[in-house]
Amino acid sequence: MTTHQDSTTSPESSRVPESRIRIGVQLWPGGAPSYQTWRDAVLQAEDLGVDAIFGYDHFHKPFVRIVNGEPQLEPDQPDVNNFEGWTALASWAEITTRAEIGLLVSGMGFRNPDLLADMARTVDHISDGRLILGLGTGWYPKDYEIYSYDLGTVATRMALFADGVARIKHRLGQLIPAPVRDIPILIGGAGERKTLPLVGRYADIWHSFLDIETFRRKNDLVSQHAQDAGRDPDTIERAMGWLPGTDGDAFAAEGVTLFTTEIHPTDDGYDFTQLGEMLAWRG
Repeated sequence: MTTHQDSTTSPESSRVPESRIRIGVQLWPGGAPSYQTWRDAVLQAEDLGVDAIFGYDHFHKPFVRIVNGEPQLEPDQPDVNNFEGWTALASWAEITTRAEIGLLVSGMGFRNPDLLADMARTVDHISDGRLILGLGTGWYPKDYEIYSYDLGTVATRMALFADGVARIKHRLGQLIPAPVRDIPILIGGAGERKTLPLVGRYADIWHSFLDIETFRRKNDLVSQHAQDAGRDPDTIERAMGWLPGTDGDAFAAEGVTLFTTEIHPTDDGYDFTQLGEMLAWRG
């Protein structure tokens, strides 16, 4: 395999078979010229061969940069075109046929968790079992302020998140009809005190934005939390956001099997260059 920086390693250097590597893309609707442009990008991504297509759960586009694995807000947060994620997912479930779909990630504070479970079950049926249920605390202040949600504090959002994940897991087991499959729950984040214990207990996919050394350390914590919860750590898929300079081979060797990139639209639509590089690296 070859990274997008053209560095090479032998196939034997990776403990993960190449066939297991999955590629996902998060297509941001914020700033898209039109809904049709966003929809066409979803279809193009599936045609290119991605394994998972994600939107996001923001009511306004956040203008951010990633610093040490966390989003940092830019000083200016202008209003631009944007579209709601869950209603779009129902459409994606109809127009796509192969790729898994989801949001990276749903803000727990925006919806009753039992309702969110029902929404997920319904999209799961529309897509014939291709939904990934991404969950997070929510963090972007503008989402809360403009839509009159209570932002609270990190501590109150984490408490709401922990309660919400448990309620969702319970409700998914009560719905009639049941989901098509056991809907995989993706939990995003890398906080050691609150998030990683929940990853170990509930997540089927753990997604983060980390450098390789930090990932190794936190991955060990995820494995320990999973064991403490009576789970096999290997049942949790490790997912990583692909940032400039990412060494895919190094992360694959540590057990990452799902790599995601995010594409922000311009006035001309979506540029799939980096996604193409990732697909080529995948083999």
